[in-house]
Amino acid sequence: MKIAMAADDAGRELKDIIKADLIAKGYEIEDFGLTGHQPTADYPDYAEPACRAVAEGRCERGILVCGTGIGMSMCANRVPGIRCAHLTDCFSAEATRLHNDANVIALGGRVTGPGLALKIVDIFLNTPFSNAERHVRRIKKMEAIK
Repeated sequence: MKIAMAADDAGRELKDIIKADLIAKGYEIEDFGLTGHQPTADYPDYAEPACRAVAEGRCERGILVCGTGIGMSMCANRVPGIRCAHLTDCFSAEATRLHNDANVIALGGRVTGPGLALKIVDIFLNTPFSNAERHVRRIKKMEAIK
């Protein structure tokens, strides 16, 4: 599975931890930055290209990290075809895959520790969509909103 990853300066450290873990597990990563220290990095500059890679099918899933995860999730959900969940717990990581077929997640480097973040990512990447009729119907309605 190919994963798009992106972070601003507040999320870069956590992104790099997650990236190293995923590479060790055999995932292919396309890193859209930030790769160095740049305190004025704006999260939309990194979220958009990562999400476009997912929306266009070049990557299967996306993982975004900023200070809280909120800014990245807001940007992500502006890209057509993206269903991004801002996650802070394992239950929501499972539910967003089962019920919403989320293809991108956003995490907060300043609010979620590495241990929890790695568990959330593992659940996100390994939980299939349920394909239950009610969830398919709701996703279609969500995608119809302009």
